[in-house]
Amino acid sequence: MFRYPNGKVYQPKEQEVKKKRQQQHPSFTYSNRGMSLEDDLNETNQYYLAHQIAVIHKKPTPVQIVNVDYPRRSAAVIREAYFKQSSTTDYNGIYKGKHIDFEAKETKNKTSFPLQNFHNHQIDHMKSVIQQGGICFVILSAFQQFYFLDAELLFTFWDRKENGGRKSISSDEINEYAHVIPRGYQARIDYLKIIDKLYF
Repeated sequence: MFRYPNGKVYQPKEQEVKKKRQQQHPSFTYSNRGMSLEDDLNETNQYYLAHQIAVIHKKPTPVQIVNVDYPRRSAAVIREAYFKQSSTTDYNGIYKGKHIDFEAKETKNKTSFPLQNFHNHQIDHMKSVIQQGGICFVILSAFQQFYFLDAELLFTFWDRKENGGRKSISSDEINEYAHVIPRGYQARIDYLKIIDKLYF
C-alpha cells in the first residue's frame, strides 16, 4: 500500500493499468493505447539519449517506507509506504553544456491553466536554477497542444497570483507567451527545437 503525503491511498492511474495490461498481453500494441505527457517525454528523452543529442532524465518520486515484512531472510515485502513531495522539478539533465531543468504539467481545463498545479518549492527551485545559469522551463499539455513556457514568464504569472490576482494562466496568455512544441514521430515532444531557438 502506497500513500500520498496527506495519507490518501495511492490508486494507479488508468495509464499505468494500460501499461500493465500491455505487458501481460503482447497483442495489445503500443500504437493502440493513449500516451500521457510523461510517457511522451520519456520516449523523447530516450531518443535524445540514444542519438547522443542530450542526457535528460525524469527524477524518481521519493518514497518513504514505513512498514516492511521479512517473510524470508532473502526477501523483503513492502507493506506500506508514502510518496514524499518532491522538492525539485520533474526532469533535469544536460544539453550543449547547459543544465536543463523543467517541470511537466497537464490540464483538461479548456480555458486556462490553473497555477495550483505548481508548488512554492518548485518555483523556488526553478529560480535557483536560473540564478546559476541553467535553462529552466515548463512543458504544458493543454488545449490539445504541448507548450514550452519559459520559467521567468511562469514567475510573472505566479507573482500575480501571490499578489491577489488571477489564479490561472488564460489560454490567450499561453498562446501569446508560450511556444507550441512540434509533435514528432521519434522525438514525440521535440522541446529541444524550442531551446535551440531561444538559447543557442
